[in-house]
Order: sequence, then C-alpha cells, then structure tokens
Amino acid sequence: MSPNGSDRSPRRTMRRKLPQALALGLVIATATGCSANDLPRLGLPSPVTKEGPLVLHMWQGSWIAALIVGALMWGLIIWSVIFHRRSRTKVEIPAQTRYNVPIEALYTAVPIVIVSVLFYFVARDESALTKVDEKPQHTINVVGFQWSWAFNYENSEIPDPASTTAAYDVGSTKEPPTLYLPINETVKFRLTSNDVIHDFWPVNFMMKMDVVPGVVNEFQVTPTALGTYRGKCAELCGVDHSRMLFNVKVVTAAEYQQHLKDLRDNGKAGAVPAGILPTGSSEEK
Repeated sequence: MSPNGSDRSPRRTMRRKLPQALALGLVIATATGCSANDLPRLGLPSPVTKEGPLVLHMWQGSWIAALIVGALMWGLIIWSVIFHRRSRTKVEIPAQTRYNVPIEALYTAVPIVIVSVLFYFVARDESALTKVDEKPQHTINVVGFQWSWAFNYENSEIPDPASTTAAYDVGSTKEPPTLYLPINETVKFRLTSNDVIHDFWPVNFMMKMDVVPGVVNEFQVTPTALGTYRGKCAELCGVDHSRMLFNVKVVTAAEYQQHLKDLRDNGKAGAVPAGILPTGSSEEK
C-alpha cells in the first residue's frame, strides 16, 4: 500500500500508462501522412530533379526500417527491465537458456532478412539512378581541377576545343562558376579530372559522384524546378577543397541557349581540356 493509503503504487500506475503512451506515440507518428511525400525529409532538401524523389524515398525507407527495429529492441529492453527485475520476481539469477536451436536460428535469420531487404531496394534504386540514356538531350563534360570547376557544354562525348557550336565556362576559388541547366530536359554529366580525385555534388540534386583522373564517370538528371542551387566538391582534394564551390542555375530552354550564345560571344567557344585518358572506364571513340 502506498503512503497515502491507496494500494495503487506509482510503479503500478506507470506500468498501466506506459502502453497507452507508446500507443499514442505510434498513432501520432503514423497519422501525420500516408505517402512518402508527406513524411519529414529527415535532413534532405526538397527534390528539384526527376530522380530526386527516388533518393528521398530510399532515405525515408531506411529511417523507417531503423526506427522499427530500434523500437522493437528498446521495447524488449524496457519490458525486461520492468517485468523481470529482481524486486518483482524475487529471483536472484533468472533461468538461463542455452543451446536453443530455434531461438539461435531466429537470431540469425532476422538480421539476414533485414539486410537482404535493404540490399534489394538499394541495388534497385542505385541501378535506376546510375542509368544513362544513349542519346540524352544535353551532354555536359564537368572537369574538376584544383580547386574549381570547368563546364564543357554540348560537346558530345569527347569535348572538342575546335567546336564552334559548343561552349565552356571556367571558375576559380574567388569566382565560383555557375552551371546552367534547362528545365525538364535530360542532361548527362561526363565527369573527368585533370589532377586528383574530386567529387561532383549539386546538393539539391541529391546525387553526387566521384571525379577520378583517367576515369569517365557518368550520371544524368532532369531538373524540374527553376532556381539557383548550391554545389560543392565532396572529396578532400587539397588545401582549398572547402573553396571548390559552384552554383547550379535551372532556367528555361531559351535562357539556356542564350547563355551558351553569350559564352561563345565572349570567346568561350569550344572546350577546355577534359582530362579524358585512353585508360578511362568508358571506351572513347
């Protein structure tokens, strides 16, 4: 009996209210939205490309799986602490279970199932994200160098410095370059480096890829939102790595073509050296 004369001790009250609190928390967490778009982005920006929602959904799904496993484990721990404490059971040492084949098989099977399911979805989404069209609407060669970026616009597969229809832009640590992209049109990036390993990361695109000397890496995006977005190098590449920045400006198709014309009129027709070597992963023609 409790000091105030009631047989309802604080511990008993806590045990009765704990399931109610857990149920209320579960209802609140699940009633906020029924689709992936309604869930919190959990640190990721809003998608601004056709491919962005795929990354966001994969990120949210991983968090949901982690929260479910974590809630289960914490629930078992709390249940054991409350209902199997020594003061309640009067047992000094609980019964020990050894060589229980079904339980040991369960301990092995459950993690394998969890990892297999996560691996399937990651492999499926990664395959979709890294798929590139043979003939995209636009091709841009991104050249990483210490410590800025160059963009060779519309130079097909191998940038041609003698081209009169293509254009390029080069930045510096003092003046980061701006990459122009047309909205709702597919753009393939061919990533090359002239010196060390960099990493091309337009932050709001939710996609980044290494820029490796002698290797041609590729991915493509389709921007779906007008605006200016941040970009940076995501691979430690030297003393001024933190200043290796760029901007991405998504514009209309007419503005994109006008930008290329302005570059050519300013003497930036053709291309800068792309760093593509015969030992690259892509077969050059």
